[in-house]
Amino acid sequence: QVQLVQSGGGSVQAGGSLRLSCAASEYIYSLYGMGWFRQAPGKEREGVASIYTRTGATYYADSVKGRFTISRDNAKNTVYLQMNSLKPEDTAMYYCAASKPGVPLSNMRVTDFNYWGQGTQVTVSS
Repeated sequence: QVQLVQSGGGSVQAGGSLRLSCAASEYIYSLYGMGWFRQAPGKEREGVASIYTRTGATYYADSVKGRFTISRDNAKNTVYLQMNSLKPEDTAMYYCAASKPGVPLSNMRVTDFNYWGQGTQVTVSS
């Protein structure tokens, strides 16, 4: 059972930056992939970014490409989401997740991830 503990988030004005962290209870190198998702009120959870923990290959949703960066620190068993140039439409609850083995991380399907963090709120004001 993998436990994921998130930190970071909060409130920021448009154009600002925030960094989210996700600490895993086991070596993330042994996990297949990690991802960040978000869910706004009344909307479905959507994939934001994903990363293969061994190769470091990354994927991004079009809506955040060029603004968000996913990274991992295998020594700290932690995955990060650096969010720059934030927009009001980025406001949501953000979740980190660990994927099932062998899934295509480029799709960032919610059903391909089976361990989830507790969520952290990100609010961007205009």
